[in-house]
Amino acid sequence: MSETLDGDKSESAPTRPRHTPAIPADRLTGRPLPDVPPPFHRVRDLSPRPPRLFRRLPRLWRGPRPESVPARVGTACALIGLVDIAAGVFPRFRHSRMHSFAEVLPGALGPFAAALSLSAGVLLLLLAHGLKRRKRRAWRAAVVLLPAGAVSQFGYRHSLVGALLSLVLFTLLLRHRGEFAALPDPRSRWKALANFVLMGAGSLGLGLVIVSAHPHRTLGDPGLTDRLEHVLYGLFGAQGPVDYTGSVDWTVGYSLGALGLLTALTTMYLAFRPEHPAARLTEEDERRLRALLARHGHRDSLGHFALRRDKGVVFSPSGKAAVCYRVVSGVMLASGDPLGDVEAWPGAIERFMDEARAHSWTPAVMGCSETGGEVWTRETGLDALELGDEAVVDVPDFSLHGRAMRNVRQMVKRIERAGYETRVRRVADLSEAELARIRGAADHWRGTDTERGFSMALGRIGDPADGDSVIATAHRPCAPGAPGPGPYGDLRAVLHFVPWGTDGMSLDLMRRDRTADPGMNELLIVAALRAAPGLGVARVSLNFAMFRSALARGERLGAGPVLRGWRALLVFLSRWFQIESLYRFNAKFQPRWEPRYVVFRSTGELPRIGFAAMRAEGFVTITLPRPLRRPARDRRRPCAHTTPV
Repeated sequence: MSETLDGDKSESAPTRPRHTPAIPADRLTGRPLPDVPPPFHRVRDLSPRPPRLFRRLPRLWRGPRPESVPARVGTACALIGLVDIAAGVFPRFRHSRMHSFAEVLPGALGPFAAALSLSAGVLLLLLAHGLKRRKRRAWRAAVVLLPAGAVSQFGYRHSLVGALLSLVLFTLLLRHRGEFAALPDPRSRWKALANFVLMGAGSLGLGLVIVSAHPHRTLGDPGLTDRLEHVLYGLFGAQGPVDYTGSVDWTVGYSLGALGLLTALTTMYLAFRPEHPAARLTEEDERRLRALLARHGHRDSLGHFALRRDKGVVFSPSGKAAVCYRVVSGVMLASGDPLGDVEAWPGAIERFMDEARAHSWTPAVMGCSETGGEVWTRETGLDALELGDEAVVDVPDFSLHGRAMRNVRQMVKRIERAGYETRVRRVADLSEAELARIRGAADHWRGTDTERGFSMALGRIGDPADGDSVIATAHRPCAPGAPGPGPYGDLRAVLHFVPWGTDGMSLDLMRRDRTADPGMNELLIVAALRAAPGLGVARVSLNFAMFRSALARGERLGAGPVLRGWRALLVFLSRWFQIESLYRFNAKFQPRWEPRYVVFRSTGELPRIGFAAMRAEGFVTITLPRPLRRPARDRRRPCAHTTPV
């Protein structure tokens, strides 16, 4: 009797030799990996080889790698733009050797006005940003500007080097035009055109007022045509036909240059800005996601948060997996692990990366598990960094007994003696009137203008589709002789949990009345853990503690100066963000810690990803002043480049 490779007993299968290594299996599926050919021995070639310089000639002739062309051309435009800005801002730079050398660069400006130099520098910087992001419109603008720059270099300055540099960049752009295929917002072209017309007309009218505002300092008697011509030249930073005495000439020139710069900046921003479609989860998408959660929702405690209706979703070709995301500040931000079958995750991840590449978005994942991080890094080549830990309490092991739980036990008993009562129920068991009261109280007790949460928040309470969610409430009846109940009756605190498979739940939000006694959250968490067996719940996911391991290692005996310094910085930042407080709060319940990771493309993108994540979570809000805000209306729209299937 021998054993086959897949574990079945068979008479015909020969016994595997002992010295043969076992076939490796995939960590996620348990299936054997494909056969790998055995290593082979290289035979050293002893024939004479040409010198290294001649070996590099074919590589130089082929030019840079196609995928690196956008970044290199964009960097060149950025450097030239910085030279122009320095020439416009710092007068001494225009007479330095560096500027004399920079005049041979394509797009660099020689003896033009300082305002034109500053305007062109900022425009080149904007164009460089669009080229690095592989924008098609930026490529078109560069293809038009570079030949004009080559002609001006050779015809105006008689600079052969500058003309050749312009033509080299022009050739690179033409040869690798396929690399510049990022889709802009289709509506932005009309916004850019409308902005150019309106701002141009306004700048022209205001410029005419500026030119005519100094009649006693004007040389001669220029007519309306001369003044309009002077305004047009001034908007481009050049000197017009109208002359002034004293310093008025500089004042008028800089004012007109500033108007032209403002018009150009706003127009180019609208033309090259990345698309930010308002994410929307359609009813069909939600139905498919709920079907995936019903079969595979036990894998990730954050799976149910994918049902936020302000997220977009991409499915794998087979429809067995999905990745939910939101675009914030040009970052395509996913949260948690992909939903669905692990074997179909690579297909959904590939669709996610294709979508990010098509729109030139920066891909990133917040709060994925270790298994999800391994799949993301393996399939995409991205990198991962530990972000923090999730606190998970196993209900069978939870108890208030013991010295470690003394503080929680005493706090719960004190609040119970004060007359507080707790109720833990499913959303489906609550009446609509009580749900409305709970929603109103949670919204009133929020404490901020905007709802916080993205990766670990559902954003709604008591939806009929979320009947399996759990709500824990704390009540305190009014004492005799005390004032009557408020608008929310005897309700004092609310905790909302979402399903985690069939035997778990994840904490969504914690809200309490500011006038209630301290310890409401501890009371309700203990009540939920006590009621969990009756609800069929065996595991409860609590809050996420960011940088938990750094805080824990930094306070241990013998921690080095680097760990202590890092912990001191986190404690300092805890004055504004709940970093240490969430760690201390979660640690009260003696949980097990599950690490969570952030997946990113390069280290240089981490600040941008962090800012986008803070905006998505609601910690940073960028809004206009109240008098300038538009009336609230539904602006949700799906991606303009995709069509519903």
